[in-house]
Amino acid sequence: MLFLSDVRESMDGNFRFIYEKLPEGYEVKTSFKADRSVKRSLKEYMRLCIYLATSKYIFLEDYAECTAFMHVRKGQELIQLWHGSGAYKKFGHSRTGEGEPNRIHPGYKRYTKVFVSSEFIRPCYAQAFSVPLERVIAAGVPRTDVFFDEKYKEEKIRAFYERCPGASGKKVIVFAPTYRGAKVGDASYGFENLDLDMLCEELRDEYVFIIKWHPALYSNIRAGKIKGFDLEKYKDFAYDFSDIREVNDLLFCADILITDYSSVIFDYALLKKPVIYFAYDLEEYESTRGLYFPFSDYVYGDIVRNSEELLTSVRNGHFDKERHRIFT
Repeated sequence: MLFLSDVRESMDGNFRFIYEKLPEGYEVKTSFKADRSVKRSLKEYMRLCIYLATSKYIFLEDYAECTAFMHVRKGQELIQLWHGSGAYKKFGHSRTGEGEPNRIHPGYKRYTKVFVSSEFIRPCYAQAFSVPLERVIAAGVPRTDVFFDEKYKEEKIRAFYERCPGASGKKVIVFAPTYRGAKVGDASYGFENLDLDMLCEELRDEYVFIIKWHPALYSNIRAGKIKGFDLEKYKDFAYDFSDIREVNDLLFCADILITDYSSVIFDYALLKKPVIYFAYDLEEYESTRGLYFPFSDYVYGDIVRNSEELLTSVRNGHFDKERHRIFT
């Protein structure tokens, strides 16, 4: 059994929950790397080739470049767990004809099974990966088990406040948008659309602002491809927690989530807390990337288009229980 990731360094996320439930008798192999910019050595690549050729089960949580070149032999299972819950922004073959440069990963069609969070979204994933509907199985998302594990939640909340003691006594905003760009290698964000100066000035006495960039965007910031916020200007207000791989570990601490088109809303819905959609580029995003369902009819929280509206929504702290009930 092989656990394979091009964007994860350790047995975590969905992988960890599968691994911990395995019965005896499986020989487990792993091939991980921190992100797509990291290159496997020749030795690591040759070892991966052996694992691909000899494993009965191969688990993925995102696309893995090597699956574009492999042959899935008879009786072998190439299983996609996927890293996001629900169906929100379009991906894979669903993006064909959306009017933007697009490179569809050839490995998608090779998946023998795809596990998704609910029956309702099976057709979305069948289309995205271009696989028969019967290969898409609504079995839930393993990593969301943490929302029902009180001990785990307590540990992550304690770890958060140990790292960020300035958050004690204040409300916590978690800002977790998705990236912009045709593909993850070009991941960027419209930083100029978020007036962090104003938010800091108006909210710093009552809130802390925790930033969790998408892993692809964070990788490009670290590599110097794009320039993010200079958080030295916002001490005691804004903190970058993007090095934490699992966004769910931060959601336990959030009083408000600010996001946009990210699937984080499906996991966050389990906590029944306010969410704000900072959709400054909604029309452009819908016409290029595309969404599976009409945005305004689908989401369960305030939709804001600029920083002034965002500030007002934060202060209101509105939570629409009925929209949340319909969404879930």
